[in-house]
Formats: sequence, structure tokens, C-alpha cells
Amino acid sequence: MAQTQTKLAFRCPGCGGVNRLDPGRLAHGPKCGRCSTPLDTSGAPLDLDDAELERLVRSSPVPVLVDLWAPWCGPCRMVAPIVDQVARAHAGRLITVKIDTDQHPRTMAQLGARGIPAFALYRGGALFAQRSGAMPRPELETWVRSALA
Repeated sequence: MAQTQTKLAFRCPGCGGVNRLDPGRLAHGPKCGRCSTPLDTSGAPLDLDDAELERLVRSSPVPVLVDLWAPWCGPCRMVAPIVDQVARAHAGRLITVKIDTDQHPRTMAQLGARGIPAFALYRGGALFAQRSGAMPRPELETWVRSALA
């Protein structure tokens, strides 16, 4: 039986720290415990660079979904709203990150991804699963839920 998670996690846009919150605090405009910056609790995907992603993966108490994409990639643009919907649906239980592979190619190289869009799921600071290619929302949801279980 899956353990019930009582705290949600959100990355601070100011200092990059990961904040754990009780769900009841979401309505009260939560701020970062380190720098007092207001937290974005929408779950919207974060645009990070390779180094910021590495720090997040190491410190996140919840799984991290990584979307490797590029602005010129048609399938990436097609799947972007699906990634956004899934990210927002799992706000606080999943942190979603978008990595522009043109600007930040290291993560793509480390994962051995040969094409985009490509996705990686990290859990407990380690790579949990990865996939290549655009997915319809039900398939992406099922794949993400495997890391949340």
C-alpha cells in the first residue's frame, strides 16, 4: 500500500530552495522559508539550466519530471500543453522542469537522449525512468504516476 504524503514540495523562484508545505498552507500565500520569496504553487513547469536541475534532483523530496525540448521542435511544441497540464495536476507531489537542449545540452548528453522531446523521471535523487517521443496525456499521466507510487 502506498504511503500517504502529507507535505507538498515547491521550488523557490528566488533562491532555488525546495520548500515543504502542508496542503492547508497553500491558500495563505506561502513564502520561501529561506529567502521569503513568494512561492509559485501552481505546479507550472520550471525553466532551469543543467546545474539548477542537478541541485533540484539532489534536494527534492518529491519526484522530478524533466522535459527535454527545443524551440524549433514541432513535437516539443505539440506536447508542451500536455506537460503543463500534467505538471499542474500534480502540483506539490511532482516538480516539473523544462530544459532547452539548445541552451543547456549537458542533461541531454548525460541521459544519452538521441532525440527530442525526451523525458526523464528522477526519484530520491536518482534517475527512475526515461522515455523519448511525444506522448498523449493519458500515457504521460500513467508514466508519471509510476514515480509517484
